[in-house]
Amino acid sequence: MHIDPLLPTLVAIIAVVLLIGLSLQLLRQPQVIGYLLAGVAIGPFGLALLTDIQFANRLGGFGVVLLLFFVGMEVAPRQLLSGWRIAVVGTLIQVALSVALVIPIGLWFSWPMERIVLLGFVTSLSSTAVIIKLLSDSGELDQKEGQDILGILLVQDLIIIPMLIILGLLGGETPGLRELGLQIGGSIVIISMLIWALSRDSFHFPFGHLFRSDPELQVFAALLICLGLSLLTGMVHLSTALGAFAAGILVTAAHETRWVHLSLEPFRVMFVALFFVSVGMLVDVTFIVSHAVQVLLLVLSVLIGNTLLNGIILRVLGYRWRESLYAGAMLSQIGEFSFVLVAVGLTAGIITEIAYQYTIAVIALSLLVSPFWILAARRILRVSHLAETTISGTSEATLSAGTPLKNTHSNPH
Repeated sequence: MHIDPLLPTLVAIIAVVLLIGLSLQLLRQPQVIGYLLAGVAIGPFGLALLTDIQFANRLGGFGVVLLLFFVGMEVAPRQLLSGWRIAVVGTLIQVALSVALVIPIGLWFSWPMERIVLLGFVTSLSSTAVIIKLLSDSGELDQKEGQDILGILLVQDLIIIPMLIILGLLGGETPGLRELGLQIGGSIVIISMLIWALSRDSFHFPFGHLFRSDPELQVFAALLICLGLSLLTGMVHLSTALGAFAAGILVTAAHETRWVHLSLEPFRVMFVALFFVSVGMLVDVTFIVSHAVQVLLLVLSVLIGNTLLNGIILRVLGYRWRESLYAGAMLSQIGEFSFVLVAVGLTAGIITEIAYQYTIAVIALSLLVSPFWILAARRILRVSHLAETTISGTSEATLSAGTPLKNTHSNPH
């Protein structure tokens, strides 16, 4: 009897993921850590069960899209918009200061200005996937802090566009007017569509009533809603994850959340796990071991620096110290979009091959250890017995006992 050669590999990969996941469950650690470690184990630098990193990244990209789609269905739009000042102003200040902090390092090593700007951009972006997964698992996403962090992440997803344009200019490229026009026009259309949907008491998807009684059609209808708007935003050179987030908000506004949620939940679990596995596969253990001191110092510098930088910015914008440092720890890792920036930098000749290897190692390792870093921050805050505080005008939170913040509202749909 013929056995597909892919089958044993697939069974081995699932077994490794399950074994590591169960081990971390016994240790009461987030599952995201298990997925990352599984990626290290099965990737080309581990057991080499899966060596096609590009294929894994493409599948994992669907995980980010589905994750943002579910977040869009679960957020409170008005609460999210109420924190626009923190999201927009805080992100712009953080990006500017990140670049400014790299300048003295760059001058010390005689880096060209384009490399300084690139590395400042890279360190300024946080991981949407990691943070949202941890916020969702801990029940903090619906709290004021969680909504503000989400707002910051969404602005970072948008700011990647001007970052790419700036890097292109520094690398000698001239941005096309057509592409720029598509990005601006696409942004206006999406924002207008969301404003229209949220301003109405209710609206319904065309033919939506036909899907409610057929679970099989519901799966395809839900996928079309999610991936369709993601495709449209991608076609106008915007983030596909932003399109998925907008689709999730539209689903909530149309009061169709329940059947969409139930239809896509298994897909979300699988593809989000694949995303984190694909990140783990990027960790080149050999390179990290051979450059252990430099890489670990860089990762530690990034985590501490971003925690303090974001914490100080949020403190200035109205947070109390305890909240600002916790949110700063949440935003401390380098995000998945930084892989794109580094690749652009390498292609444009802004960084060398060895600098590229260092940057990839630091990004991947910061993603790997960030859940531990955030848990450590949460534990330190628990031990400190600091008083419960929130931004002025918001309700009291419940972090002082170390208990995850619970949802303050639920969607009846």
